[in-house]
Amino acid sequence: MSRARADEEEYWHSSKFRAFTFDDEDDELSQLKETKRAVNSLRDIVDDDDDDLEKVSWSGEPVGSISWSIRETASSSTTSLESRDSSLPKGSSSYTALPKQASSYSLSNLFKGRNKLPSFQSLSDALSDTGVKNYAPELRRPKAEYKDYSSDWSPKDTVRRMQRGKVCSLERFRSLQDKLVLLDEAVAGNDGNVITAVLIFLKRTLRKEFLFRELVVRQVALCHLIHFLKETGEQKFLLDLLRFLDRTEEFALSQYREHLSIQDVEKRREFLKGCIGLPFSAEDTAHVQDHYTLLERQIIIESSDRRLEKEGGSEIFRKYPRKASILNMPLVTTLYYSCFYHYTEAEGTYSSPTNLKKTFKIPDKQYVLTALAARAKLRAWNDVDALFTTKNWLGYTKKKAPIGFHRVVEILQRNNAPVQVLQEYVRLVEDVETRLNLATKYKCHDVVIDTYRDLKDRIQLTAYRCKVERGSAEEEKIDSILNNMQIRWKN
Repeated sequence: MSRARADEEEYWHSSKFRAFTFDDEDDELSQLKETKRAVNSLRDIVDDDDDDLEKVSWSGEPVGSISWSIRETASSSTTSLESRDSSLPKGSSSYTALPKQASSYSLSNLFKGRNKLPSFQSLSDALSDTGVKNYAPELRRPKAEYKDYSSDWSPKDTVRRMQRGKVCSLERFRSLQDKLVLLDEAVAGNDGNVITAVLIFLKRTLRKEFLFRELVVRQVALCHLIHFLKETGEQKFLLDLLRFLDRTEEFALSQYREHLSIQDVEKRREFLKGCIGLPFSAEDTAHVQDHYTLLERQIIIESSDRRLEKEGGSEIFRKYPRKASILNMPLVTTLYYSCFYHYTEAEGTYSSPTNLKKTFKIPDKQYVLTALAARAKLRAWNDVDALFTTKNWLGYTKKKAPIGFHRVVEILQRNNAPVQVLQEYVRLVEDVETRLNLATKYKCHDVVIDTYRDLKDRIQLTAYRCKVERGSAEEEKIDSILNNMQIRWKN
């Protein structure tokens, strides 16, 4: 009895576990040893009534021991549990071994009471089924899970870890000096993502004047921050930075860019009016002024045309309903719209094409191209003819195109102009080879025949006779030219 009491006193005053310290190694061997001790301690803390009972597996080792867990996990044997139970020796314990599934047990599953699959029984459930109490201690987390946050990394080490994609807390860098060293290390690492991440941290934790002052001598970081602010649309912060740097033109352009986010047309007009006084360059000032004037003109035209279209008093709006609003459209689109709906209006009206040309100093080539496309779309061939007809000081008329008649022919053909109209402008192409190519491509037979006649090329004219329709007027014309004895052919 005294011996039993002495054993009990020794049990309560002894410990089989080492004290926990942060200096423990995190290698697999130390974790394995600690796990083994935790499992072996289960047998010591169960009820006294079951101390003399021990559940064993076929190998003779206690179920739940570390060697049993490893062996059962790594075992590739497919022998069924029933066959092993039937082969137990007679001297073994009368208690049957716990049911085991080799593919479902792992070290973490055994000691945390979790299964990978719901159909498998956990160790804690198995022990509770047999009346054994289980008190598995909570194992500490490995250092690898918290060392990125708790370790005292230097700025250089922090940047290196960020370059490798590891999560690092920058909050430990509290002083201005530490933050600037961190920024310098990030710039030296030549990694744009790291530089941007550090700049975001500094932008959040430093006052603007301190940050701007330090970025003046760090141009690489400054360029990264400006680009980041433009991409994220932080316009107010960007304007403050540009104003501090005294980059007036860039500041004005950034301010002007805000008009893109204004949807209400009246508010956009007022905003553009306020942008006229910003410190732009001379060229940019003219563009901003034109933008404001154009939008103001578009508002007037849109209001008038919407009313006319609603009332139905204009024939062109009835025949060709508007497909979209003219508001916020480019200048060329506005000119095309005016040439389409308001071509005959007097120059004094805001919607007149000639008024737009004069107000915005549109070049002749651009004006002719746009007007030609609009009038050809409406098949207004008389307007097309008048567009290229000029008079000299003697009163003689001639056709002249600042864009070249070969381009006129292409635009007319795209708008399905009749052959008679096409032939008239193909004849005006000065280059002979280009004229022949266009005439052949668009089947302007008279132009081809007359050109070969003027060139006195009998061979080409004879060859072209085979390309025209038999018995047609073109074939008769070719025969008449070939039979003309007064023409001196070159071949």
